Formats: sequence, C-alpha cells, structure tokens
Amino acid sequence: MLNQQPNLDLMFQALADPTRRAMIDRLSRGPASVSELAKPFAMSLPAVVQHLQALENSGLVTSQKVGRVRTVQIQPDTLSLAEQWINDRRTAWSRRLDRLGDFLAETADEPEPRS
Repeated sequence: MLNQQPNLDLMFQALADPTRRAMIDRLSRGPASVSELAKPFAMSLPAVVQHLQALENSGLVTSQKVGRVRTVQIQPDTLSLAEQWINDRRTAWSRRLDRLGDFLAETADEPEPRS
C-alpha cells in the first residue's frame, strides 16, 4: 500500500480543485477534446491545459493527440484507488462505532455503583 500513497496524494490534490472535479464529471460521460472541456469555464486554454496536466499527472485521465485534436478520457481504475481508500476508512470507522455502541449498551444495562 505504501507504493500507492504518492498516487493517492496526487489524486486527492487533483480532486481538491472544483474545476478539475467538473472536468472529471464531464469525462465520466465519455471522452472529450480539450476545447470541449474548456467551453464551460471562463479561463484561458493554457489554464485548462494546466488543470488537465494535473489530472494526467495524478493518473486520473489520459490524453491522446490525433492530428490537431487532443482527446482526454477518464481512467476509472485509478479513480477506484481513491474510492477504495475512502471505503477502507469508512469500514474501519463503522466497526469502531459499532464497538462503541455495543460497549455503551452493555454499560447502560449495568446498575450504577452505590456510594
């Protein structure tokens, strides 16, 4: 798991930006050209390319250039790593809270010591 940690760091850094999350959302519906991805944003094309570079460096997307058009697509397997990390934490916390609930239920049934 230690070898995946830098990838997780890059993924979470990339996903921390709302513009990049919007791009991932758009790409979840299918591949798109850089110009298609840039349309909804009030920013320059070089700024969009920087966002896409961050996503590509994290492994969340890949791009391919055919002629003058660069097409970007999502990498669902990489996104699954982040999902798995989150789910592992959720499972661990659920178990802890279940144990706490069991403990509290047991102690609630015990009579209080008299002073």
